[in-house]
Amino acid sequence: MSRQKSRDTKIEVELRRALHAAGLRYRVHRRPVKGVRREADIVFGPSRVAVFIDGCFWHGCPEHATWPKTNADFWRTKIETNRRRDLDTDHKFAEAGWLVIRIWEHEALPAAVDKIHEVVQQRRHTRSHQPK
Repeated sequence: MSRQKSRDTKIEVELRRALHAAGLRYRVHRRPVKGVRREADIVFGPSRVAVFIDGCFWHGCPEHATWPKTNADFWRTKIETNRRRDLDTDHKFAEAGWLVIRIWEHEALPAAVDKIHEVVQQRRHTRSHQPK
């Protein structure tokens, strides 16, 4: 497990490049919500959007997750704990006014970019027109 990259994975770098090419600017690996020790992969501060790129194995993708046969109890507990933490993160961020977007590692890059771009633009427009 120690050899698994937790940041700057291939899909993460490709997604960041594509988002930048689409004209979006962001921060990487930030904790956007004070008091919550959860780091988003990509953060759009002004629009309050946090993007997490989830690996199919580590986060239990409903389409591609596999359950190892060796040390099965350990891995099932580990992956289920990750899933619960992901839900808790989504909830805590939402309470703080942030929108969480989760991208699975297998998602097509253009579709992921379109989804993120649309949400960021929509929230940016909505937030800029709210009374202060």
